[in-house]
Amino acid sequence: MNWNTIEWRNGVLIILDQTLLPGETKYINAERYETVAEAIRRLQVRGAPAIGIAAAFGVVLGARQFRHEPDFCGQVNRVIQKLAETRPTAVNLFWALDRQKKVVQSGKGLELKPEQIINRLEKEAITIAADDAVINRKIGEFGASLLKDGMTVLTHCNAGALATSAYGTALAAIRVAVEQGKKIAVYADETRPLLQGARLTAWELMQEGIPVTLITDNMAASVMRLGKVQAVIVGADRITANGDVANKIGTYGVAVLAKEHRIPFYVAAPLSTIDLKLKNGEEIPIEERAATEVTSFGGTVVAPAGVKVFNPAFDMTPVRYVTGIITECGIVTGDWENTLKKWKDSTI
Repeated sequence: MNWNTIEWRNGVLIILDQTLLPGETKYINAERYETVAEAIRRLQVRGAPAIGIAAAFGVVLGARQFRHEPDFCGQVNRVIQKLAETRPTAVNLFWALDRQKKVVQSGKGLELKPEQIINRLEKEAITIAADDAVINRKIGEFGASLLKDGMTVLTHCNAGALATSAYGTALAAIRVAVEQGKKIAVYADETRPLLQGARLTAWELMQEGIPVTLITDNMAASVMRLGKVQAVIVGADRITANGDVANKIGTYGVAVLAKEHRIPFYVAAPLSTIDLKLKNGEEIPIEERAATEVTSFGGTVVAPAGVKVFNPAFDMTPVRYVTGIITECGIVTGDWENTLKKWKDSTI
């Protein structure tokens, strides 16, 4: 790839502005935590792992902004809180911020100077980003084992390199399979209302020469009925203790269709996406976004003024529709609660 989703360079967080893709490749140079928070809120950076990484570096930037304040640790904790308020559903955001909060608490307990704490925060953020790249690769290797030569995979939204530090989750399985010499093709749902499949997934795959066919969301059923798809792989923003999955709105419908057509439905996600604090998907907070995302398209108003709009950014897929969850430790296909807990605990 000749682009990076997120890069930490000389104390500046460089973020690829995904709201401009595929038409323009432009980067945001974030030198303040407020810029990072706004980039997360506006979906300039998106995808659960990428959001977590961006937030971790946002804490570093915020700490630098307040390094001369008498209440330094208190100010950094307020920065963490502000970043936590940007988006409610993707648990990786809170996972990364919790790691940075522990760094601050440890530094305060050891009576370290602000610069020492900042150095530790920077090291932790770099570790989170580097580990994500390794985890992505492992997910890809496990996922590729499920794909046979000649298969066509359907995916929804974007769970590629644009959603992570380097390699992707759902798309990692496809990338590794192609590297292994398998001929794999992809159907990409457009993913309304913000077209992450059309703008991002199709763009990523075309950059790498992987065959991709773009379809509108309401074509998925017909594509499955015609036998054009042999597997579905999607990402996740939060997975609860029992295996229920929160992902981009529309994922639930795809899972139901896959089960009806006897097509395996896989979820690819790092263990950091698993939230053992929540028993099931009914407890997942679902973000609702602005009505204008639905009433406008490409800057053109497409709905009558004043119409009521329901615009959840995510939906919940019950585990009964999930064939397997692909993680960096392996593929879970049953005994969800015990296996997810054992693997999650192994990373803590």
